[in-house]
Amino acid sequence: MSSKVDGENKTPHHHNTYQYAWIIPFLPLPVPMLIGLGLLLFPTATKSLRRMWAFQSVLLLSIVMIFSMNLSIHQINSSSVYQYVWSWIINNDFSLEFGYLIDPLTSIMSILITTVGILVLIYRFWFTRPVAAKACQKAFVTNRVGDFGLLLGILGFYWITGSFEFRDLFQIFNNLISNNEVNFLFVTLCAVLLFAGAIAKSAQFPLHVWLPDAMEGPTPISALIHAATMVAAGIFLVARLMPLFIVIPHIMNFISLIGIITVFLGATLALAQKDIKRGLAYSTMSQLGYMMLALGMGSYRSALFHLITHAYSKALLFLGSGSVIHSMETLVGYCPKKSQNMVLMGGLTKHVPITKISFLLGTLSLCGIPPLACFWSKDEILNDSWLYSPIFAIIAWSTAGLTAFYMCRIYLLTFEGHLNAWKGATTKKFRELRRKLRAHIGHGLRTGMELYEIESPVVPQ
Repeated sequence: MSSKVDGENKTPHHHNTYQYAWIIPFLPLPVPMLIGLGLLLFPTATKSLRRMWAFQSVLLLSIVMIFSMNLSIHQINSSSVYQYVWSWIINNDFSLEFGYLIDPLTSIMSILITTVGILVLIYRFWFTRPVAAKACQKAFVTNRVGDFGLLLGILGFYWITGSFEFRDLFQIFNNLISNNEVNFLFVTLCAVLLFAGAIAKSAQFPLHVWLPDAMEGPTPISALIHAATMVAAGIFLVARLMPLFIVIPHIMNFISLIGIITVFLGATLALAQKDIKRGLAYSTMSQLGYMMLALGMGSYRSALFHLITHAYSKALLFLGSGSVIHSMETLVGYCPKKSQNMVLMGGLTKHVPITKISFLLGTLSLCGIPPLACFWSKDEILNDSWLYSPIFAIIAWSTAGLTAFYMCRIYLLTFEGHLNAWKGATTKKFRELRRKLRAHIGHGLRTGMELYEIESPVVPQ
């Protein structure tokens, strides 16, 4: 096993740290096996035994999180490191090497995924629904469209440069561009195909349709998908390929165009949602559009900064919504259409006060209220948008206002006012009683009720 380190030689301690970085991706692999084996061996186990079994999984991820933080601390004052592990395919002059690259981008993603992942594993509950299987199929098919484009783009650039290595790819391609030795139309097509993979993974327009349906899964998994893993993969891909995209004519403009469309579309769709998780899903779509817009403008640091701040804020919101849904199920029963319906919520402050405070902090952060995290990252993107395009800037600033509106709408419908769940009662006796009461209500009282509904514009009709 050999390693390549850019810059000056590192101390033995630093070298050992990088040498064992393979633990970060490989140590979590036994976690799902442990959980599945525990469910198979102890299907009717007591709560104490299940907790003891789950402790092993949490311990493994905790070790990985500590490794990631330690690695990132050492990487701050160091250059990037490529660690070769083994050759996957060797055929004459062609080989595919398996290894890992440690640089600022991978360090950020490593901390992000491990910290959010450990929080999701600590707080979770399991359930199954047939609708979730259909949502899984939709997500699978939609992402295969992007994956097919990504594969074609990879093969296209391999045909042009003859290398899969990022460094060699960037260097060879820049030389070809400077010497005008490539067909710009073909290169642009390959770049668009590569970007198609990022569009699907990060739920950008027009391959965004899978993201709201992914909310059929358990809420902690929704937090993991929306905060740190799946949707961040597309942003990571574009950020990694930025040296390639930036020298191709018009592709950066195309990336920013897709980003600004997604920003506005996600925000407008979030305004009309009754389901708390779908509302947060469209919010994620809109915020990912901000990141893609920043990458299209060439504002690399702003995009990654917003990726981090949004990830922790959105994980907080999704885990808080899971607590709210779990509390609503004690009243309306196990029925996701009711327990996730914000119209039936309201006045939950006294029932889940801690959740209310955490949800409020996440809401204020996403709205861009200083001094919370998302204010600083979104402010940079909005500032850069004025320098890039006034039209894009106006749309981005207007959507920032819509973000504050729909997030406050979600918060107010959930925690403020009075509990409206009794309006959704489905027992035959209660419906009959309510029908008789309506028959005896006077015209004045009916008018007052109608005026009350008109004065509540944030309640979906």
